[in-house]
Amino acid sequence: MKKIASPEKEMSFLDHLEELRWHLVRSTMAVVLVGILAFIFKSFIFDTLIFGPSRPSFFTYRIFCDFSQKLGMDAFCFDEMPFRIQSRTMAGQFSAHMWTSIYAGIIIAFPYILYELWKFISPGLKEKERKSSRGFIVIASLLFFVGVLFGYYIITPLSINFLGNYQVSDRVFNDFDLDSYISLVRTSVLASGIVFELPIIMYILTKIGLVTPEILRKYRKFALVIVLVLSAVITPPDIVSQIIVAIPILILYEVSIYISKIVIRNQERELKRMKNA
Repeated sequence: MKKIASPEKEMSFLDHLEELRWHLVRSTMAVVLVGILAFIFKSFIFDTLIFGPSRPSFFTYRIFCDFSQKLGMDAFCFDEMPFRIQSRTMAGQFSAHMWTSIYAGIIIAFPYILYELWKFISPGLKEKERKSSRGFIVIASLLFFVGVLFGYYIITPLSINFLGNYQVSDRVFNDFDLDSYISLVRTSVLASGIVFELPIIMYILTKIGLVTPEILRKYRKFALVIVLVLSAVITPPDIVSQIIVAIPILILYEVSIYISKIVIRNQERELKRMKNA
């Protein structure tokens, strides 16, 4: 007869470490493979994606220009950016190419990394918990990519436009280092992707009992201050940009309260069901 392995078989600490090691190895391989593809398609990654927000024809600038003209202003309407991007070290461009490919691999392979994480932690969950969390990878990946797009199309062009046009004197011309420019794009994109995971984070914290809807409502004012500070950190220091960034984060916070409320309600129903059983 064929032996069926018991799913409840206990694993030692070393077994868990070995299991974790292979999940990390597979995740790393996925990042490397996608990174190699990004490295090959250098022209698209750099000319189209990375340097796209530095051009006046970028999608966001055109939308904002049309909108501002309807309001009788000329904000975001310009023919060229008053700065140049340069590389001042021998290995600067090659290093930027390598690291950008790696970060591209991390971003694109994010759903698979979540999948490997889920495969590692799911055996420790109860059957009902596994069923209720089936959409975790899809929802978390969707939120991450929405955040990445928000960072790329909103935060990045706002930051580049503000910092690229900022001058302390007409005698000083902006020559930005390649690494500095790419760092701004990378930080804006990744920070937004992580921030948009807020509902998932609140869901997990509610499930383990560290957060409740009442706590989230009670500290809503403090959250507003934190959101404004966070917006000031990841955007240029002008009020319009901070408001544009703060609005979706506040919406995510309110969504998190609603999600926390649903989790608590389901937990209370489960307790009543167990008592009546």
